[in-house]
Amino acid sequence: MVMPTKAREALGWAARDSSGLLSPFTFCRRHEIAGEVVETGPNVRKFKAGDSAGIGCFVGSCGDCEFCFQNLECCCPKSVFTYSSIDRDGSTTYGGYSDHIVVRERVYSPMRHLGIDRPGLHLGVVGLGGLGHVAVRFAKAMGMKVTVISSSPWKKKEAIELFGADGFIDSKNDEQMKAMMGSMDGIIDTVPVAHPLATLLALLKAQGKLVVVGGSTEDLKVPSMPLLMGRKLVFGSIAGGMKETQEMLYFAAEHNVRAEVEIIPISYVNNAMERLAKGDVKYRFVIDVRHLSRN
Repeated sequence: MVMPTKAREALGWAARDSSGLLSPFTFCRRHEIAGEVVETGPNVRKFKAGDSAGIGCFVGSCGDCEFCFQNLECCCPKSVFTYSSIDRDGSTTYGGYSDHIVVRERVYSPMRHLGIDRPGLHLGVVGLGGLGHVAVRFAKAMGMKVTVISSSPWKKKEAIELFGADGFIDSKNDEQMKAMMGSMDGIIDTVPVAHPLATLLALLKAQGKLVVVGGSTEDLKVPSMPLLMGRKLVFGSIAGGMKETQEMLYFAAEHNVRAEVEIIPISYVNNAMERLAKGDVKYRFVIDVRHLSRN
């Protein structure tokens, strides 16, 4: 698919795009892109010119390794990122600000992969931001009991009333954390900075699963004894493969799982970056680039 600037409707960014892990503050390469297909190759069957399409953080893989054969292109050793990566023709990928982008045909994937997606299971969601609020909605659509774990007590009202969570824990409140020990089947941890994992592992039942999707640039310390004594698992996930991503979109459409976004013009980007650094966003910024000049 080729998507020129004039056809793209919107693009979003994750917190890590603005510093450290993905790029310097002065040049932010976006990897959550929505737009329109304007051209397809001769072997493309699922898309045609004029179709709406989305692009995640990968645009290519080798197609021949064990991971590609398992529909896990995200694990391919030759995968091509949407941003700051070298494509097959030797060019650098620039993400959502490219004039054109060519592509081949995070919470949903690990939940499905690890089996923490069944009605009646109790899921904890750490952080109620861009990833966390979507995790709550997916989990509720799957029929799960959901408890939000956050260091921001003021988010309790929105967690329960807006996103449908069943409960809320202030992670800085020792009594609340202690009261929920051993109660959860799984936890999705979306926090993108270093933080203690021991207190989260204590919330899990035996054989519970802690999934890290936050992408901290600092090392996370994992205590060994809770893993050994409780047969608990710590797991990481950056994205799903193409098949799984398409299944996720079908599921989201069927169950009306949507992200809460604030649409902004390109001229507001610097203000948005400042607000993002302060945590003042509900819950994703989306840049409208329909009228962005190529000059």
